[in-house]
Amino acid sequence: MRRPYRAPPPVKEGPRVNDEIRIPQVQLVDQEGQNRGIVPIDEARQLAEEAGLDLVEIAPNSRPPVVKILDYGKFKFQSQKKAAEARKRQKTVEVKEIKMRPNIDTHDYEVKMRSARRFLEEGDKVKVTLRFRGRELAHQELGFDLLVRVRDELNEASKVEFEPKLEGRQMVMVLAPAPQRVPAARPAAQA
Repeated sequence: MRRPYRAPPPVKEGPRVNDEIRIPQVQLVDQEGQNRGIVPIDEARQLAEEAGLDLVEIAPNSRPPVVKILDYGKFKFQSQKKAAEARKRQKTVEVKEIKMRPNIDTHDYEVKMRSARRFLEEGDKVKVTLRFRGRELAHQELGFDLLVRVRDELNEASKVEFEPKLEGRQMVMVLAPAPQRVPAARPAAQA
């Protein structure tokens, strides 16, 4: 006879609140931020109820766990706001690709270099792809020389993350933005 499938209980996101806290003794911090010391959980719940607030587990891994009397709705809103602010501040690094041919014209090369420099200034990585067609593959040294020229021209704005390497019919090199150089502190003028 087969047992009926039972789904696992839903995992709750966030801290435990009020009756979800099942530890017999907790470290209590009241609504004013005063440490009340180690108290039984029933007393902590009663104090929270008298204040008209919630009992929220702040540090579940400490022994005993730290709980605080506060408005859980407000606490949740503040933590979501902090998380959104952190997401807004973080920069995602993209990889921009620049495609060339071994016998690229001078003007086309300059346009590609301006684009690469702009990408690096914006904080993105640049993947330089050099595609060989037909008999051009017999002259790989021309392609390698072109990638070395690109690397040398962008030397001050970038660092090589992935050296030029032949992959099938194309040669690839990846450049990352150079770390920002901090100007050296000038010695103070002597009086």
